[in-house]
Amino acid sequence: MPTTNGNRPILDLKRWEMCAPAPSATAAAQFVISSRHFRQQQMLVRSNTEAWMYLPSEDSWVQLASPALAGTFGAGACGVAGGWSTGATVAVTSLTATGGTTSTIVTNQTLARDLRGYQVHVLAGPNAGVTLAIRSNTIGTNATITVDAQGSAFSASTVYRLLTPRFYLLGAGTLASGSFRVYDWATNTYQTLSQTGLPASIGTDGRLIATPSVLDGEYRQFATGTATAGGSTTLDNSAKAWATNQWANSQLRIVSGTGAGQIRTIASNTGTQLTVSAAWTTNPDATSVYSIEGNDDFLYFIGNNAVTLYRYSISANTWTTLTPGTARGGAPGAGMSGHWVHSVTANDWTAENAILNGRYVFSFRGAAGALLDRYDIAGNTWAAITYSPNTETLTTGTKYAYHDDRLYIQKDATGRWFAFDFARSEMLPWSTLLYTQGAAVLGDTAFDVIYKDGATELFYVHFLLNTSTIHLRQMVI
Repeated sequence: MPTTNGNRPILDLKRWEMCAPAPSATAAAQFVISSRHFRQQQMLVRSNTEAWMYLPSEDSWVQLASPALAGTFGAGACGVAGGWSTGATVAVTSLTATGGTTSTIVTNQTLARDLRGYQVHVLAGPNAGVTLAIRSNTIGTNATITVDAQGSAFSASTVYRLLTPRFYLLGAGTLASGSFRVYDWATNTYQTLSQTGLPASIGTDGRLIATPSVLDGEYRQFATGTATAGGSTTLDNSAKAWATNQWANSQLRIVSGTGAGQIRTIASNTGTQLTVSAAWTTNPDATSVYSIEGNDDFLYFIGNNAVTLYRYSISANTWTTLTPGTARGGAPGAGMSGHWVHSVTANDWTAENAILNGRYVFSFRGAAGALLDRYDIAGNTWAAITYSPNTETLTTGTKYAYHDDRLYIQKDATGRWFAFDFARSEMLPWSTLLYTQGAAVLGDTAFDVIYKDGATELFYVHFLLNTSTIHLRQMVI
């Protein structure tokens, strides 16, 4: 029987529910990385050497191997989940199979997990472009993934990526090799990534931000269509009337037809033509079905008591300092936020030519202030956002959880929660916690969990209290 949600505002009051307590009391700089994949794993990083995984379906915790982060764990440590994986391999955009059949892909990876329910995306070779549910897989070296039978046999020319969780961790203190690492869930491995290009040390507070194309097991598509022509670095759709460069830094994926499976970063666009940053392997044509999405290759870092903005390329394993045309108005401090906003349901946000969804990173500055800034990914500019009322200040102990239209905010360690509505640019009162918290500590330990049953979606805000083992959740009505 399908799930229905009969809860109604005013009629039904919100209630915090007790969940499995944290492994030990939350302390300064600890944070939770929230995965928006099939099983919605949540990674709690407690120190440079201790990490845990929370599984919402079981409401329980399990300890992971040590992250072995370099530096001194403290203010500024942060993390984010990526939307796709290349297993234990870094600085690449894809993996290449070692063989296969019409229903199997023999990987070049040593898989350590059962991946049933997750997906594999074929980028090139036989059956290019398809995204397939993983029905089963073997464990160990050159693991074999089983999918539904396809028209052609997968082979050693099959290029693919896994749509499984990948957790990026950035340490604090003086940076060194091992300060920036990634935990790959499918292979149960940590890999060290480059920290070159970041500041010499990290403190105060900080946020890593991802812009993944896949959320909750589905591609988050901001525009789709069928090309009318294509060139070595272009894709045309003569039916469009896009604003110039509205899609810059987004991702263009060929879903089917000629060139299926290819993914490129959009460098610029006119009203009817997209130009990509690297030449196509196979030029698209009038059969090419495309999708414009968040960019899987980019992570952003903001914070460290500075206005400087950094961008990481996953495929190149390199950091770049961005130079926005309009600089941020002030440095963020303790209690800051940073969220890529991708799923606001208001009509003006979903309209293709408006390109509001997927274009912006919103960031409250914290530092005992109420200021809100917005970074334009396409335009590479910052702007101050006016909202009302803007009297609630945010600092150490503030926690955030983003879902669709709103950002849910626990102020400091007060237990008072607010909901910032993006479409209305309004701060709304949302909930008041009846539990007493300990001392306010830096580090975001709030996260979101979604229950889906057909068209029904129930959204929960989870929260590990300041200086406490208490773990609560509340359904958003």
